[in-house]
Amino acid sequence: MNSQLPSRYLEIAVNEISKLPGIGKKNALRLALHILKQEDSYAKNLCDAIMQLKTEIHFCKKCHTISDSDVCEICGNPSRDGSTVCVVENVKDVLLIEHTNQYRGLYHVLGGVISPIEGVSPMDLNIESFIERVKEGEIREVIFALPVTTEGDTTSFYLYKRLSGFPDVKISMLARGVSVGDELEYTDEATLARSLKDRVAYSVTI
Repeated sequence: MNSQLPSRYLEIAVNEISKLPGIGKKNALRLALHILKQEDSYAKNLCDAIMQLKTEIHFCKKCHTISDSDVCEICGNPSRDGSTVCVVENVKDVLLIEHTNQYRGLYHVLGGVISPIEGVSPMDLNIESFIERVKEGEIREVIFALPVTTEGDTTSFYLYKRLSGFPDVKISMLARGVSVGDELEYTDEATLARSLKDRVAYSVTI
């Protein structure tokens, strides 16, 4: 969209909205015009919701998922199985697995995967806090639920090596119902549930 917009305020709004993932300038203009047509209260509520999203949300001090308090509802739920931890790339993966209703353990969100090309090293991820959780001695099984990509496999292998000093901890991974090259968000719930239920012992693939 190269033409000049009739208002610099509209242009500013379009530029900011277009920074959202998957939103180009045309869609940003459509959304901006939609907001413009609404009542003032709509724009205010939208602004308030975005500010609260940035200022009020916490990251769980145990598993690093998003929460309204220092410890998320999953980690704080005594009915969850604290001996099993599912290691995922991001918060979206927690939501996806929870929607399957097939898992009653806890999680650990790494915040990404190791990717030398993109400059992401193990030190950039929530790996040390995970190792500290394992050292506490309650965890008996670690499930790798990372993307079936080179980066995901590299991260799984790195974690596997870091866990080699804990022989009592079983290490498993999702059954390969998840297609090679896929991230969890592109896997349907039935396939994900089956891959989780039929998980297998971790094996080195790289």
